[in-house]
Parts: sequence; C-alpha cells; structure tokens
Amino acid sequence: MRPLRYSINVTLDGCVHHEAGPAPDEDSMRYWTAEIERADALLFGRVTYEMMASAWRRPETGEWPDWMREWEIPFAEAIDGTRKHVVSQTLSEVDWNAELLRGELGEAVQRLKDEPGEGLWVGGVTLPLALADLGLIDEYEFLVQPVLAGHGPTLLAGLRERIELELVDRREFRSGAVALRYRPVPGRG
Repeated sequence: MRPLRYSINVTLDGCVHHEAGPAPDEDSMRYWTAEIERADALLFGRVTYEMMASAWRRPETGEWPDWMREWEIPFAEAIDGTRKHVVSQTLSEVDWNAELLRGELGEAVQRLKDEPGEGLWVGGVTLPLALADLGLIDEYEFLVQPVLAGHGPTLLAGLRERIELELVDRREFRSGAVALRYRPVPGRG
C-alpha cells in the first residue's frame, strides 16, 4: 500500500496561504524537489492544480521562463513530469499529465493508495482537510516558516476530530524554517 503524504508550508501562526510565508529559497526548493521526486503521483484539488499548473507547467516552447531561477528548474521538472490526480466537481477535463479522480472521494483515494509504489503526495488546503477527516493521510509534513501572518486560511481549519500525531523527522533550514514530519498515532484520535 502506498502512503498518502500531506505536505504544506505553514507560518508559525498556522496560516497556509501560499503567499503568507517568505518566497522559496534554494534550500527549501531542494527539499520540495526531493519530496515530489519520492511520490508516484500527486493529488490536487482544482484550486491547487490550477495554481501549480500556472507556475510549474513546462511552456509549449519547451524552455523554462526567464523569471525562473536555475535552482527552481529541478522542482519545475519534477512536478511537471509527475502523474497527477485532480479532484474537482467543476472541471470536465484536465491535462498536464493529469486525470480527474472519479467516484466517492474516500473510495477513489483508497484505490490509489492500494496500488503498488512509493507514495502519493497531496498539497493544498480544502482537499487535505477532507482526506484527514476520512483518516486517509498517513504522514503530515509541515515546512514551518519563521513568519507570523496574522490572517489567512489556517492549517486544517474545521477538522471534525482530533488527530494525535507522533514526530518522525525534523530538519532545520538556514532560513530558520523547520520541516516537521508526523504520522498519526494508531488508535488515538
């Protein structure tokens, strides 16, 4: 069974808006590249899919844009080439190496988890909340940024039941950010 990993940047006060923290640096981009590379497939809701595609899809010219720094290209190549599953009630079709995930969410994601492989990766805000409520997330990974946002959407706001976690990995970055990886404690919620 493939584990489902939820990964996101979060400020010290819990904000998960993609613009709330500092811009990615070389260190964090290397980290996120490695995380994407260890996933067999990515799972996105519509908003995250469209946001990521607008930033990281390889242009039709085949050349990465001039604004992209050299150390961002490995991340762009990793995410561009990885298989994607999109959960959406409004999209009728997707591209960018993606397919729409059909059927009841819990059953459809469980089928993906039951396939052989290294793991699935989910990002975003709304979809991970639904997956956490269904008990489908096997790892939570937070890149905690040394910023207080003071506003914006917060991490897993509206979670129906408490999920107790155990720390399984910790990594500090020169920027002061800290990557924390947790797994749910079996039988304790």
